[in-house]
Amino acid sequence: MMKNIKYILLLIVVTAFVACNDIEDVNLEEVEEVSVLPELTAGTADFSNYIAVGASFTAGFTDGALFKAGQENSFPNILAKQFANIGGEAFTQPLMNDNTGGMIAGATPIVPYRLIFNGTGPQRLNEFFADLGAPAPQITTDATTNLGSAFNNVGVPGLKSFHLTFPGYGTANPYFGRFATSASATVLEVATTQNPTFFTLSEIGGNDVLGYATSGGVGIDQTGNFNPATYGANDITDSTVFGQVLDGVIAQLTANGAKGVLANVPYITDLPFFTTVPNNALELDEETAARLTGFYQAVSGIFAQGVILQGGSPEEAQALAAQYAITFKEGPNRFLIDVPVSPTNPLGFRQMTEDELLLLTIDRSALAEGYGSVALTPEVLQVLGILQAGGTPTQEQVGLVLAAVNGIDDKDALDTDELMAIKAATDAYNTKIESAATANGLALVDFKSILSEASTTGIKTGDFTLTTNLVTGGLVSLDGIHLTARGYAVMANKFLEAIDVAYGSNFMASGNVANAGNSPTNYSPTLQ
Repeated sequence: MMKNIKYILLLIVVTAFVACNDIEDVNLEEVEEVSVLPELTAGTADFSNYIAVGASFTAGFTDGALFKAGQENSFPNILAKQFANIGGEAFTQPLMNDNTGGMIAGATPIVPYRLIFNGTGPQRLNEFFADLGAPAPQITTDATTNLGSAFNNVGVPGLKSFHLTFPGYGTANPYFGRFATSASATVLEVATTQNPTFFTLSEIGGNDVLGYATSGGVGIDQTGNFNPATYGANDITDSTVFGQVLDGVIAQLTANGAKGVLANVPYITDLPFFTTVPNNALELDEETAARLTGFYQAVSGIFAQGVILQGGSPEEAQALAAQYAITFKEGPNRFLIDVPVSPTNPLGFRQMTEDELLLLTIDRSALAEGYGSVALTPEVLQVLGILQAGGTPTQEQVGLVLAAVNGIDDKDALDTDELMAIKAATDAYNTKIESAATANGLALVDFKSILSEASTTGIKTGDFTLTTNLVTGGLVSLDGIHLTARGYAVMANKFLEAIDVAYGSNFMASGNVANAGNSPTNYSPTLQ
């Protein structure tokens, strides 16, 4: 069959030339000059023993899980394939056993299945098969089985900066536990004992704010607390702690002369986990808008009367109550959120501002039923009728009205103060990363600008423009946070650009780059 194809192609070529009646039919001036790419050079870098240190992105985490195919498309593995063209040795990764994305400890599931696209939205793989009435693929990766070896890819999902030097971190993180070289090993130790000649250190700082953000800011901003042993899982890491860890890690990675690349921290709130559900999706018809407006006028009036009954002046009562007389209109309106009770906001709710964000994990069916506006019941409507008729409701009835206010919980949103805390920490981390790159002569990838570009104009790569839109954007995977395989290919190329600039290599000019278009954006549910 291959011979036949060869002869058919040859016949096509010959026919094309025969079609020219005369040699003069070919205008040699119109023949494009064939460009010859320069030979690949390493510049001043030595790529023979490449070690990748980082968190989820480094590991190849995608679609809410770590699984074999995703790991094979990790950006370090993509980089290693280019480094192999200039003396890079074999690059090893602690591959999962299958493509389920799940993990067990003995017989107990401890990590859920990966997400897939079911035609309408993201869904866990096992739920997809359950809907089909079929058994899900079996999870075969056991967290209690140590792989007994060090690997070039030292990417650990969930890793925060100070976890890099935490002895015995494998007991707390099953991803690292699978390949920790000893029960007391640190992540940094696993990397440095392999004596790298080149390294990438990326996403350090990302998880230091991510848990706070994805929990809706229910953690604590630990700025000023220099003891990470006291931090909770969803807290923001103090930037001084971050900087001290970063400097120590770089000192050890470069101790034997290794060169490398750092990546700064993007504004994670540009990711679709925070931008997919708009905060003005309270769509109302004219009648419903008028009803809600009337309800909150009643709330304002009830509150004003309460202030006066407690000895406040009418002027004071009206000034405080005015904030609760929220007006709604036909069309899109912003949801209400709960905020801390304070002297200036005694009822603890308000309407969202333009910049505030809802999380991808919010219950959208609940939004359609009054979450974020009001929980109107027949009993509440009855009280409203009494008020409209000029009657005086009982204290119990007043309580029903106030309890019907249904603001969005803190865990489902990021308010202005929480967004400021995330941005301030990110900016502080990036200042330290950029200073460390300059002080140590390391390449720097501006991942913050890259994500900003993707979330605004999109990133052009080959025939594609990648954006941060969930599912359709091509850059960010189904979990709304981690990249797709195509996104990791783009990330790898950004690393190669930075390496060329810092060390005089020519990966980009010589064509030794990843073809992002050849990488998938979504993995099939039946991926083997």
